[in-house]
Amino acid sequence: MRESDVLVIGAGAAGCATALRAADLGLSVHMLSHTWKPARDSNTGWAQGGIIYRGHDDSPEQLAQDIQTAGVGICRDEAVQLLSTRGPKVVEELLFERCNIPFDRDESGALHFTAEGAHSCPRVLHVQDATGRYIASHLMREVEAHPGITVFKGATAIDLILRGFHTTNPKDIYEEPQCLGAYVMLQANNEVESFVAQETVLATGGLGQIYLHTTNPGRARGDGVAMAYRAMARVIHMEYIQFHPTALYVRHAPRFLISEAVRGEGGLLRNAKGERFMNQIHEQAELAPRDVVARGIHEEMLRTAEDCVYLDVSHLSADALVERFPNIHELCLQYNIDLTQESIPVVPAAHYACGGVAVDLEGQTNVPGLRAVGEVSCTGVHGANRLASTSLLETITWGYQAAESMHRKWKQHSVPRTDDIREWELRTEEADPALVQQDWLTIQYTMWNYVGLVRTKRRLKRALQILRELQFEVESFYRHTFPSDAVIGLRNGVQTALAVTHAAYRNRVSRGVHYRTS
Repeated sequence: MRESDVLVIGAGAAGCATALRAADLGLSVHMLSHTWKPARDSNTGWAQGGIIYRGHDDSPEQLAQDIQTAGVGICRDEAVQLLSTRGPKVVEELLFERCNIPFDRDESGALHFTAEGAHSCPRVLHVQDATGRYIASHLMREVEAHPGITVFKGATAIDLILRGFHTTNPKDIYEEPQCLGAYVMLQANNEVESFVAQETVLATGGLGQIYLHTTNPGRARGDGVAMAYRAMARVIHMEYIQFHPTALYVRHAPRFLISEAVRGEGGLLRNAKGERFMNQIHEQAELAPRDVVARGIHEEMLRTAEDCVYLDVSHLSADALVERFPNIHELCLQYNIDLTQESIPVVPAAHYACGGVAVDLEGQTNVPGLRAVGEVSCTGVHGANRLASTSLLETITWGYQAAESMHRKWKQHSVPRTDDIREWELRTEEADPALVQQDWLTIQYTMWNYVGLVRTKRRLKRALQILRELQFEVESFYRHTFPSDAVIGLRNGVQTALAVTHAAYRNRVSRGVHYRTS
């Protein structure tokens, strides 16, 4: 059993910001990363476009209005105000002063801001086209150097530990459930240990892997949402899944994100005949909100019976393109696509979950002792559609908010009685990898075909039927097999897929990224 003041589950920007701020304030922190290279494999590490700061002639009020407009009127006002006012200050303190992130600058040495969809002015900072990777690596460097933080890599959280459910005193069931930590599988030795803390913070990232096409890394399986759901935490707005309009389309290859900044710099969307179409759909054309662009591409593909559309940047300066987007340029070349000379084939792909574990302005859930930050959480900032590049800003802002709140309220906490926590019951049967792989394909195809860009009542009912049956099967063999990372991820994936589908079925109102035709 391992004990600390704070347990942070996840090692992306949200987890790192929380851990650093909490440790700076004197709290002992254990951080779990279920990958061995969190700076590369986290959702943060895969983010390309950038992070919001303050543009020229910009203001918190202007940023707040853009967020509210993109969110289609259902953003939480207090959360938007917090992000708009405190967010840029956290950027300065954490990313400028502490991490010294080498954000791109113009010829005069001033910060270079790019424009992205639905922003009223250029305000997005970037490091070429690999902003997230730079932020993730610099934050992890600071975390690993901090004496108050211990990082456990290759550590997969299985379930949250709850008083009354995972404690030996039968009378605990009468008390309010309280999160006491998590059961964790350490991949290096295949052992399960109890990590106990007064505060547990979910920072597990996204859920894109429940869809067939996604821009997310392989571990974005909805782990945190599923664990919170089983712990009776409120999970809201799960129907609002943002599909990025442009992911590289090459048969039998991963869907690599083609940053929105490419369109911000002047990229144009064309069909197979070379005709533009977004200018006939929305007044902002290629820079319309992401849900509008994604559906526009989807509809154009259906209209033309083509497998993809094309993002054309060949009319722009070749040297400027290579300098601004070196990673995208290099990846396209691996598939014999020279973006300086020809158009990039693209399709929409599942990108970002606007909903998640419901939290307040301090990252607190409805379960005492449990907080959530980053994409796994739902702060209310995004409403029905996320404004581009707000996500990284939200992660570090709520990381700071959660850490400072934990420090302020520290004396109010009761110390968990570690001798009352049940030990994990190990099973020895190995899972069949063929079954795990097939079950994942069932989840991904079901979600893509029935709970994707365009939803209907009949499709959603079919998805619920398939996923309920699958969950029964998965839970059955989960309870008899050793909890490998693959099995844990599958169990979480089907639970998260059900949460998304249930929410989409209940909500009959098309709004933002949730679009129903019946």
